[in-house]
Amino acid sequence: MADDAPENASAASGLTLDWHEGDMPYSQAFGDHFYCRADGRLECGHVFLGGNGLPGRWTPGGDFAIGELGFGTGLNLCETWRQWRAARPADSSLHFVSFERFPLSRDAIDRALAHWPEIDAQRQTLTAHWPKDAASRDTITLRLDEQTRLTVVCGPALERLTTSGLVFDAWYLDGFAPSRNPDMWSAELMAQVFAHTRSDGTFATYAAAGFVRRNLVAAGFAVERRPGFAGKREMLCGRRP
Repeated sequence: MADDAPENASAASGLTLDWHEGDMPYSQAFGDHFYCRADGRLECGHVFLGGNGLPGRWTPGGDFAIGELGFGTGLNLCETWRQWRAARPADSSLHFVSFERFPLSRDAIDRALAHWPEIDAQRQTLTAHWPKDAASRDTITLRLDEQTRLTVVCGPALERLTTSGLVFDAWYLDGFAPSRNPDMWSAELMAQVFAHTRSDGTFATYAAAGFVRRNLVAAGFAVERRPGFAGKREMLCGRRP
């Protein structure tokens, strides 16, 4: 979408949003869009699901936990949930846990996600249950269906992850661009991501900056470069040995 003048600026949960092209949220504080301007839903499938080997790793009788840095509009949650519902074994469960410092309002989430009819059912369920006081919550916990739970842990990611007792099978590293939000890609936070990853667990990210790759390697991950989405040269994914 074009870098034209923003329209309909609005404040949400500590972040001031502009809306580009009607439904593309843009953070003034971080100077960045919330997702790929080509197609954020397809990017989620290419980067986060594909980079973590999903849905192929969802197995019968298994409990699968996904950790995410940056819930944003909930787009990754909704696309993952859509694919999970289509592929999940009957006796398995998914726990999607996202670490988000500035939870958006219900209206902002609804407006952003309405762009994609493919996830309309997921959007409606998420927004119907999203709390009106999300910005003041410590944790948001939603039972999305009989096999799917969402937890949004609110506050600084490093602080909240450091004190978390959860361990994850896969990670979506999806903060704002490293050049605009370096704290979300710091060596300290990547070390905590590694510490909260199961043996043979994985991560994927659209980011390919050199310092991000080096921090992931230093944390202990085996890191692989892959072709990025929509013409982007590279993305990163990897595994905890």
